[in-house]
Amino acid sequence: MAYGDDITEGIPYVLSNPAGATSYSSTGEAYDVAFAGLPFFLAASDDTPYRRVTAQYRKQQIDQTREPGEQTLTGWWLRSQSSFHLGAGIKYFEPLQDESLRFQFTESKGVDIWTKGQASLLNTTVRVLSTSNTPIIIGANDGTDDCLVVTDGTDLKKITMSNDTATSSTYIQAGTPATIYDLTTDGIRYWFINDTHVHRGNIGGTTSDTEIYNATSTTSARIRYIKQRLIATINNKLYELSATHTSGGSLPSDHYTHPQSDWIWTTISEGPQAIYVGGYSRKNSSIYKITLDLASANALGFPELSVPSVVVDLPEGEIINTFDTYLGTYAVLCTNKGVRVGVLGNEGDVSYGPLLFEAECTDVVFRDKFAYVSTKQNTESGLVRIDLSQPVVPNSLIFAYAWDVYASGETVTAGTTAFLGGTDRVGFSVPGDGVWLESYGVKVASGYLQTGYIRYNTLEPKIYKLLFPRFISTNGGLSLQSVDSTGTTYNIGTYSQGETVTEGGIPYPASAQEYLGFKFTFTRSTADTTLGPIFNGYQIKSLPAIPRQRLIQYPVFCYDHETDKFGVEVGYEGSAWDRMQQLEAVENLGDTLVVQDFRTGESFIGLIEEMDFINRTPTDKRFSGFGGTLLVTIRSV
Repeated sequence: MAYGDDITEGIPYVLSNPAGATSYSSTGEAYDVAFAGLPFFLAASDDTPYRRVTAQYRKQQIDQTREPGEQTLTGWWLRSQSSFHLGAGIKYFEPLQDESLRFQFTESKGVDIWTKGQASLLNTTVRVLSTSNTPIIIGANDGTDDCLVVTDGTDLKKITMSNDTATSSTYIQAGTPATIYDLTTDGIRYWFINDTHVHRGNIGGTTSDTEIYNATSTTSARIRYIKQRLIATINNKLYELSATHTSGGSLPSDHYTHPQSDWIWTTISEGPQAIYVGGYSRKNSSIYKITLDLASANALGFPELSVPSVVVDLPEGEIINTFDTYLGTYAVLCTNKGVRVGVLGNEGDVSYGPLLFEAECTDVVFRDKFAYVSTKQNTESGLVRIDLSQPVVPNSLIFAYAWDVYASGETVTAGTTAFLGGTDRVGFSVPGDGVWLESYGVKVASGYLQTGYIRYNTLEPKIYKLLFPRFISTNGGLSLQSVDSTGTTYNIGTYSQGETVTEGGIPYPASAQEYLGFKFTFTRSTADTTLGPIFNGYQIKSLPAIPRQRLIQYPVFCYDHETDKFGVEVGYEGSAWDRMQQLEAVENLGDTLVVQDFRTGESFIGLIEEMDFINRTPTDKRFSGFGGTLLVTIRSV
């Protein structure tokens, strides 16, 4: 390769890595543009113009999803949701990542989401007992009416309902009244433990109950009538009591004494193969199973109980509050950390899953396919409903859940839970406040459902343009809000009762967002408090807000010897070939390069999209030697 005779001429290859990162600094020559530090004179003409074209930024994709049109990235970017029955708890609404996400959302309050294809308002709650104590409630029937049997400090009360009107009567506690620790029933009789005695009475009776056992120095106690047995725990001891014991007398010998003297039993329940008891000491908590020895009988005529053995050790710091089983298959663990769902094994063993959500849970009752768990909904006392009919993720122990009825204005974790006798009206206690029961039919004044963040499975910013709620406003209204990444909400629209709901704009937030959620708030009928609106889903339309790339075509001269407009001569024999090879080397690497336009002052990073060299005879005395016109097309990045 000829370099000429002057040793001061420039080095033909730029000594830098990567080559494309090099920029050009003028040394006196009036070049027009430079690529990767290689300067050129512009050769714009009618045949080879300088051009700037917006690069294609979207492409068609084949839509193979179950939601037609959801993944077509030509025109509007769509996202829609038509059911919410797989419950709350997601952050991002990305159906392509997990099929179950098509029917999930972030959170709700006062909204029934369990009917596929619609969401509606839940019933409100009414306070049926006010107390400063910590009530314990069980559902029962007094022979005439469905009722709740409720402890109120030293009192035991029966509450019956006429629609939302409560009637309360008090049972007479035998002996000296004392604080009641726990309560159970077999449907006809009730038993409770206070700090001195075990008591028995009739739910339909009006006379005093009977003190059937002495239980002095009781500091903690649980009692349950299960498997036709009366099982009780007092302090760290476990007893099997006679349900028909007449009166007075000492407790029988304990069946089991926990080796830790400060152990506190918190729960007693039954399963098909075992009786379960659970408790804790300090930061350690366990659940034990007690099986039946069918080959032997105890003094009560029942099969002997085995020595308790551990079936569940909870993580350190997680304390069991209630353990209960349902339909011989499922187990629900309510702990100070949240709620877990487990399955029962053939030998009475228990396998449990992760926490469904994190908030203290204290009690659980079952009805149909649902578990109702006492907890606190953000800042208010209430229940969470869990659908046990199918897991959200196949072959997992993760089940759909959503916030259910709640006590408006109460801010502590709900206590015990029960149904009003044989009805579907669920109630719960609130420590230091009282007992709340689901209304017979009055809807909550308002409730909301918040979607997961919608980001179309990309991290690029988007402009969220249109929102179309599928909403039947005959019996209520709707307000719409957007929710940004910081949780800030923006009001974007309101529809009154009876108003036609149409597609509307999303004016806020005004700037492009990586992702955005939406909050739908429903209000009940203004004419009939037992009616509310129906929400069937929504559709979002968005556009990508990525900075547009441009294709810029630079026609430049590429000759061995060139002269700028001021007569300054540059180049050497072979320089045209050398510069072209350097650009081709950058292009082959696929590396970016610095583009400088000295006419406009523009400088940016780009990629060589195409190079087209046309070998021509110099047409001007400013140019000579080998060369021609080089068309360099750059894509800005």
